[in-house]
Amino acid sequence: MAKPIFLLNGPNLNLLGLRQPEIYGRETLEDVAEACGALAEELGLSIRFHQSNHEGQIIDWIHEARGAGAGIVINPGAFTHTSIAILDALNAFEGPVLEVHISNIHKRESFRHHSYVSLRAEGVIAGFGTEGYLLALRRMKTLVSK
Repeated sequence: MAKPIFLLNGPNLNLLGLRQPEIYGRETLEDVAEACGALAEELGLSIRFHQSNHEGQIIDWIHEARGAGAGIVINPGAFTHTSIAILDALNAFEGPVLEVHISNIHKRESFRHHSYVSLRAEGVIAGFGTEGYLLALRRMKTLVSK
């Protein structure tokens, strides 16, 4: 089987469905993982779905993807706006990277408007709710099939 797509989720996304549902909706991260798994199967992709509240763990998964992954879909959560270390790790990854945000970060507080991850990402999907993960997987299929 081809190399998997790594779907990486940052801090507080483990609280999806419970934390600020007016912004992030009521779907849980488990719901997102199930939907992504079903779509990946339909698209002929395999995935590794991870979440951590720890920056170093996310960096370790990005490093793992260097040898084991075809692409990375990442929702870095608040690390989007703060982590040069995640950017550096993504810059060491040779495959495609797509950035996903459940909310439209450009409609929120001004500190959320800057993304270090966007400096590396081939594309950014923001404001489509959890459907953004599915859109990213569809685009990733195209990118890794070239």
